[in-house]
Amino acid sequence: MNLKKIEKAFQPTADGKCATALNGIVATAFPDATNAGLEILKAGGNAVDAACAAALALSVCEPQASGIGGQTMMLIYDGTKVLAIDGSSRAPSLAHVKAIYKADRSAGYRATTVPSTLATLGYVQRRYGKLAWPKIVEPAIRIATEGYRITHLQHNLQLREADNFDQVESRSGKNQFFKHGFPYPVGELFRQPDLAFLLKIIAEKGVEEFYAGVIAKRIDADMREHGGLLRQDDLALIPWPIERRPLRGRFRRLTIYTMPPPGAGRTLLFSLTMINHIPPGRLNKNDVWRAHILAEVFRRALFERADRPYDPNFYPQISAEDKLNSEYARQCIKKIAQTIAPDLPIRETQDEYTGETTHLSVMDQNGMAVSLTQSIERVYGSKAVAEGLGFLYNNYMMDFDYVIPSHPFYLRPNAVPWATVAPTLIFDQDKIWMALGSPGSERIISTITQFLLNLLDMGLSAGEAMQQPRLHCSLGGRVSLEAERFPDKVIESLTDQGYRISHREPYAFYLGAIHAVLKCHDGNGFQGVAEIRRDGTAGGY
Repeated sequence: MNLKKIEKAFQPTADGKCATALNGIVATAFPDATNAGLEILKAGGNAVDAACAAALALSVCEPQASGIGGQTMMLIYDGTKVLAIDGSSRAPSLAHVKAIYKADRSAGYRATTVPSTLATLGYVQRRYGKLAWPKIVEPAIRIATEGYRITHLQHNLQLREADNFDQVESRSGKNQFFKHGFPYPVGELFRQPDLAFLLKIIAEKGVEEFYAGVIAKRIDADMREHGGLLRQDDLALIPWPIERRPLRGRFRRLTIYTMPPPGAGRTLLFSLTMINHIPPGRLNKNDVWRAHILAEVFRRALFERADRPYDPNFYPQISAEDKLNSEYARQCIKKIAQTIAPDLPIRETQDEYTGETTHLSVMDQNGMAVSLTQSIERVYGSKAVAEGLGFLYNNYMMDFDYVIPSHPFYLRPNAVPWATVAPTLIFDQDKIWMALGSPGSERIISTITQFLLNLLDMGLSAGEAMQQPRLHCSLGGRVSLEAERFPDKVIESLTDQGYRISHREPYAFYLGAIHAVLKCHDGNGFQGVAEIRRDGTAGGY
């Protein structure tokens, strides 16, 4: 592993997917959001300021993936220590298993938890940012007012989700995000005056107005009118984030920090710990064997997560040190090296989520770094929009257990949902090197793992590593892969071993999205990449 060689091979691209900079860099899932973060850096803001501005901008211009109706988690390196910010949402006080029918969990007003994104962004910006809050919200207000251009991806997702929007009787989501009942044409300007109105209030009066002011009253009224469970009392108990100790591990001599429970950083570190027991040369020597190993690593990691659920608020069942024990990981990788693990499920489970998310990464010239992941759960969340306020409610009610009362994430009032996010920071010795993450529900783990293998084991640049073909294996043994980009012998071998193959298109949206930034070892600036499979860009100055 030669990090200087990896950095030297990097090439910026005209489409903004790969960028270099001297003073600071931002990578997000939409160009307008990247520009918002960059605008704040240029105005003298730090990485936290830029990340919050970019996250708010994504709430406007990437509504299919996140928004102020959802939740946000992040890792912050302030130059001396790494902090994990747990911005989990909360179940409403009226939520219990008999109040939530299966159909209510995926769409509609009963699908939402208490939105926590604004509380999280407001908290971290106030505590760790430099600029005034109105300055941070300004780019998002401008995008909502002036509009942004609908992309091919957004048009296609609207087309895909049209029937799900129709599940909401009020059609509030479809009325806002469709044009006369049809997806917006590609390239058309899309404005959101209601959302701009809300953001102006938040900029002027602070995030508290959303939870304890006139906005809270309007949300309460909207919920009562449409049979939802969220109430003004729930919002008044503002879901301020919790600062947690990040998880820490080692991979290929680098130090990895990632998100503790209820996030899924433990699953990521377990995957990397297993792979650490395979020499890079052996793993990459044979395409067929590599595909098998990766499939089984992802299955085993998902199994460990499902088998040992952990809520840090109430259920300290097993320490991170025990969970990530190197000897246990060695035994696991030895067991799966030759065949499909016989003790893992052979049918699909509810762990194969179809949810979506967004991720952004920022570094500034003073050494601060942010890795931030936020979501409204499924694509376009609950498909229901807050009346007159312009934001989508989330559908995190999907992420509770409804069967086993002893389960750590069993639905009860004020419980937090189980999350699959894994924002990550990487250090070379004691120096920050990279901030990265991905959306994609359970594919987040496989996306980040493969990116790091391509980068560190194969010696590819960050841009090349991001573009390599990907696969994912569910707990039930279904391998989803960009079929045209893998040799036929790989697919044939996986089929012969008993895996079920899901053929995905080249550069599939389904298989995650890396947004990463790094600080060059020679001290001469930064590099950033934004996923070729999505709409984003990287940019710096």
